[in-house]
Amino acid sequence: MPETAENRRDHAVLRRELVSFTRRGGRLNDRQQTAWNDVGDAYVLPVPTSGRSTSVDPNYKFDAEAAFGRRAPLIVEIGCGRGEVIAHAAEARPEVNFLGFEVYVPGVAQTLIALRNRDITTVRLAVVDAAEALATMLPAASVEELWVNFPDPWHKKKHNKRRLVTPEFAALAARVLRPGGTWRLSTDWAEYADQMDDVVSGSPDFDGGRSERWSGRPVTRFEAKGIAAGRAIHDLTAVRR
Repeated sequence: MPETAENRRDHAVLRRELVSFTRRGGRLNDRQQTAWNDVGDAYVLPVPTSGRSTSVDPNYKFDAEAAFGRRAPLIVEIGCGRGEVIAHAAEARPEVNFLGFEVYVPGVAQTLIALRNRDITTVRLAVVDAAEALATMLPAASVEELWVNFPDPWHKKKHNKRRLVTPEFAALAARVLRPGGTWRLSTDWAEYADQMDDVVSGSPDFDGGRSERWSGRPVTRFEAKGIAAGRAIHDLTAVRR
């Protein structure tokens, strides 16, 4: 699709409305840098940007078959952190392709260590704004499951508007999920869980809501901290109509 003034304007609006994270760089330690040097080219996608370092060029289209060298169901995790969930899932389900979005570079490097150590080859990572990726990068109806685990709660009232899970984001999730595909969400912030539930129940594209803990998600270091602090874990599951 050729770039036009109209789609540049639409892309700028999307960045302004749906960016829901604070970009965190951070220096890599020696072990992380070694992993990046050794296997970064194999796992991290060279996504062309537009403006910010995490912005996705709206003309870029992800080709899963080319990226993975095979045709298989695709699961996408937004905010894969240190890779605890995605590496666990990829090891358990080698027949599936996994794509992780993460803007914290040391977290991506830590994921590379896990993938290299476990000899996992079915994961690809992208250091991009997930909202933009869902809007333009991923083909429509190309995703089997979409995971949003413990997104930033932006718990201060004045920051609530920066939360990822909104009706606008639900429309992007619906765009990339195939009919019958699953959207899994989790949070340790009760008020955000209420918002997620409202978003799912109010969406014309999904059926679902609060659910039992999903057994496929291991307890990550982040989740363990929430539990230690006395916060309850909330899971939601939605199915694309």
